[in-house]
Amino acid sequence: MTGWNRSSESTAERIANVLRQQITEGDLPPGAQLSEGRLVARLGVSRNTLREAFRLLAHDGLLVHRHNRGVFVPVLDEDDLVDLYRLRRIVECDVVRSLTGLDTNRLLPLRAEVEAAESAASRGEWDKVVTANMHFHQCLVRLSESRRLHDVTRRLLAELRLIFHVVANPEVLHEGYGRRNRALLDLLEAGQVIQAADELERYFRAAEEELLEAYRSRHRVDSAHEAHASA
Repeated sequence: MTGWNRSSESTAERIANVLRQQITEGDLPPGAQLSEGRLVARLGVSRNTLREAFRLLAHDGLLVHRHNRGVFVPVLDEDDLVDLYRLRRIVECDVVRSLTGLDTNRLLPLRAEVEAAESAASRGEWDKVVTANMHFHQCLVRLSESRRLHDVTRRLLAELRLIFHVVANPEVLHEGYGRRNRALLDLLEAGQVIQAADELERYFRAAEEELLEAYRSRHRVDSAHEAHASA
């Protein structure tokens, strides 16, 4: 569609998209330091181009510059989590409510991601389940045919993937998301968009609470370790 052509994007934007995708797919975890030298060699770009890509990602909150230390993937906290899920509810639930009269053939990319997640889960490949979940929600927002909503969601999901790292075992968090994505797809295929939006709202609130509990558990463990170390 008009407005989605990225042929005019700069090299720095292209590199930023590559690194953003690596964050979204879990390849760059929170706290990871990015090496200019290694990335310049691997990506075949100049240091100036790479630094511009870093600047673009820092603007999106996906990288942080630490004085005299370098460039790092940020570590997000509970406030970030709450803010991200608030934005998800605003964006994705509204997109779903707008899908009245949708040609069900346009749901095929969502079906492909649901099936990819189910296949990966059957093999115990939970990182791939998480990635398929990310792609499912990207495809969902693409149905809006809004480049701006797509761009917002792409940044949002990259930050969200950093949040997911708070759960040590991705199976614990994502085992239920596959079922919820399947249920959401079934409602959309049946044309029940209001019910689908309500289901997505419940889905997001449950996910937010699970992740907040994971943060609370981590804080309890950290506090216990600190108390033991000072004893």
